[in-house]
Amino acid sequence: MQKGNIGVTTENIFPIIKKFLYSDHEIFLRELVSNAVDATQKLNTLSSVGEFKGELGNLTVRVTLGQDTITISDRGIGLTGEEIDKYINQIAFSGANDFLEKYKNDANAIIGHFGLGFYSSFMVSKKVEIITKSYKEGAQAVKWSCDGSPEFTLEEVEKEDRGTDIVLYIDDDCKEFLEEARIAALLKKYCSFLPVSVAFGKKKEWKDGAQVETSEDNIINQTAPLWTRKPSELSDEDYKKFYHDLYPMSDEPLFWIHLNVDYPFNLTGILYFPKVKSNVELNKNKIQLYCNQVYVTDSVEGIVPDFLTLLHGVIDSPDIPLNVSRSYLQSDSNVKKISTYITKKVSDRLQSIYKNNRSQFEEKWNDLKIFINYGMLTQEDFYEKVSKFALFTDTDSKHYTYEEYQTLIKENQTDKDGNLIYLYANNKDEQFSYIEAAVNKGYNVLLMDGQLDVAMISMLEQKLEKSRFTRVDGDVVDHLIAKEDKKANALEADKQEMLSVAFKSQLPKVEKVEFNVMAQALGENSAPVLITQSEYMRRMKEMANIQAGMSFYGEMPDMFNLVLNADHKLVKQVLADEEKACAADVVPLKLSIDDATKRRDELKKKQEGKKDEEVSTAEKDELNELVEKLDELKMKKDSLFIAYAAQNKVIRQLIDLALLQNNMLKGEALNNFVKRSIELI
Repeated sequence: MQKGNIGVTTENIFPIIKKFLYSDHEIFLRELVSNAVDATQKLNTLSSVGEFKGELGNLTVRVTLGQDTITISDRGIGLTGEEIDKYINQIAFSGANDFLEKYKNDANAIIGHFGLGFYSSFMVSKKVEIITKSYKEGAQAVKWSCDGSPEFTLEEVEKEDRGTDIVLYIDDDCKEFLEEARIAALLKKYCSFLPVSVAFGKKKEWKDGAQVETSEDNIINQTAPLWTRKPSELSDEDYKKFYHDLYPMSDEPLFWIHLNVDYPFNLTGILYFPKVKSNVELNKNKIQLYCNQVYVTDSVEGIVPDFLTLLHGVIDSPDIPLNVSRSYLQSDSNVKKISTYITKKVSDRLQSIYKNNRSQFEEKWNDLKIFINYGMLTQEDFYEKVSKFALFTDTDSKHYTYEEYQTLIKENQTDKDGNLIYLYANNKDEQFSYIEAAVNKGYNVLLMDGQLDVAMISMLEQKLEKSRFTRVDGDVVDHLIAKEDKKANALEADKQEMLSVAFKSQLPKVEKVEFNVMAQALGENSAPVLITQSEYMRRMKEMANIQAGMSFYGEMPDMFNLVLNADHKLVKQVLADEEKACAADVVPLKLSIDDATKRRDELKKKQEGKKDEEVSTAEKDELNELVEKLDELKMKKDSLFIAYAAQNKVIRQLIDLALLQNNMLKGEALNNFVKRSIELI
């Protein structure tokens, strides 16, 4: 029996392994089962080239739970005593402190770097034994044992069969790994597609109301998963079944892409386009990354472009090391090539569906557009590829490519400055009357109700020449597309003022909402009152919801225009009644305002060009008194209009109808509207 110290230059390698080396304790099982599979595949290779002439027999790798042990057994090439000494006992570190300092932030990188897969066993074990016998003729079986200190023992033992058993004596603080369900879950996560059969216990069946073990091995993996097979051998049903094996609760995928390339890097896999309802984030990180059928991670940022992290499926590449680190992924040239290749494959697949079956492409557009829009927004080369077949959808559910749509609207939706105006709605029901008004005028209205459409609009205004997007409720229909310079106001200033003060006074108080009231000539057949919202301010607020650094727009109040149609008989009637009711009090006030304004303007003109000290105190005082007097007179005049408005039910009814049409009438205000409607009827 040989005793010795593991070849490290420090006493505390094991605490380092336990605490720092592996960021996730559960990967010990992946490492040890992968090693067993490697040993088995090596024997297969030796047999195929004639270097091993014995019977291969059953090569299943077995994971067995004892009372306080986990054993991983294989019938692979095994190890000699010399090989144990070389591969297990000689861990050459320059010193624990240097090691810790260098790798403390990137523990995962070390495993691959130092080939330390076996040592992950000490994260969960107080003692580890290796009982092994080499495939070589006449080899002596040996047992290596270590209790988590640098001391080990190595002795000759009897072992009938070639291969290796690794026995882990599980630590008291890791007893969870002795639970059958926990190990079954880890094997499913990491080992589902290993290329050699892995058995965990026996299959169970129901007998007399209880589950009993059968004599059949419980094989936990598919050794030849779908992505390792040729597409020509597979049916649509095979692809769908595999998708449901990976994501049991998901809807059927839209379609898939089978990846298979062996130059300039090795890559296989299947990527699925899932149905995405709304939340982008919830559907990220569903692509599983494998290295030679060994599960690595489902955090694939850096390997696939950001927008394709929305896809589901599997990527397998031996060119990405098993123990992969973030920094490695960001700097590795193979990874960059893989990313470019996947982007190209996706855009080619989308284009082929568009070209070969446009109606199918249009049917799936609502589900596809989140991927395509996300890609166009985040990757310039993807925009260039797909902008030829990306689609707009109008409010009649018709689809157009960007080029087709420009042709459709060019004649009727070009403004006086030569800009192409794209009108859009983001809610067909809420904006129905605005859409109808635009369509009646011969305009086409796009439906842009996707969660990325706000960002798409901003990008397309930069990409598409002389183009501007305007929401259909951004202005009254006659002003949405300015064909000529705006005419002067429909009403004289004092009449504008009478109406705006009266209507503004009756607007309900809505939190974080401000209204600007104005009168415009909209034609006697248009609605008496309309609510519009500035395209710029609304878009800034919408962008604030999805873009960091714009939150100050989100805090600003919503700004709406309440537009009174000066041509409508109801508004005309309100104005005539208001003039009549307020005339006796307003006329003398107006004379006083005119006199005070005239004197104020004279004083201001007199003081023009003078320094402050050159103006007499008397003149300064008189000017201040006039300003105060004008404020007071205006308040008196406004109070007359407000008093009139308070008892005019038509004003409040017209306001509430406009608010109701925009889904802005709620609570007490809605209740009052219903009562008033009944009274008026």
